[in-house]
Amino acid sequence: MVPPPRRLLALLLAAAAHWICSAALEVHSTVTPVPILQHSCSYYSSKSCEQCLANVSCLWCYTNKTCMDYPVRSIFPSSTLCSLSDARWGFCWMNFEAFVITISVLAGLLLLSVGICCCYCCCCRKHSRRGLDAEEERFITEREDRRVQALKRKNERKAKHDEIRKKYGLLQDLEHPYSKFENE
Repeated sequence: MVPPPRRLLALLLAAAAHWICSAALEVHSTVTPVPILQHSCSYYSSKSCEQCLANVSCLWCYTNKTCMDYPVRSIFPSSTLCSLSDARWGFCWMNFEAFVITISVLAGLLLLSVGICCCYCCCCRKHSRRGLDAEEERFITEREDRRVQALKRKNERKAKHDEIRKKYGLLQDLEHPYSKFENE
């Protein structure tokens, strides 16, 4: 059985969230938390990557082991500062290039699943609803035909029973509704 698109989307999002959270928990469980001080990012250049990235506005470069302010004016840090494969932001275990690719793939999957859900809801359900409407109409006409046939059979039985009653004198004459009063 194929799960509906909403379930599929929920399963994909749950799996992605579980993967991200489990990876983050593994990193944080092995590293002792560093108290966040109000130092500039360049202060952590001689320190470790973990200490630098404790501040979310910092970017760590592995080539020259420097900690610098993240260039917020551009989305990606320029290659003159640090190459994307050597830049770390957010996690020391994932380079910035892999981080961008992962986020792009997740966003693409999310957009693709939303698009598939929209197509399924708009197109497939509309076609299946037309089939249901035609089937419903067929059932209604069949039911009406059965009702007409049953009514026809009922009238035939009534006519046959009236003939038998008339034959044995059990049927009163319908033309004279007051005939029973005349006999008295």
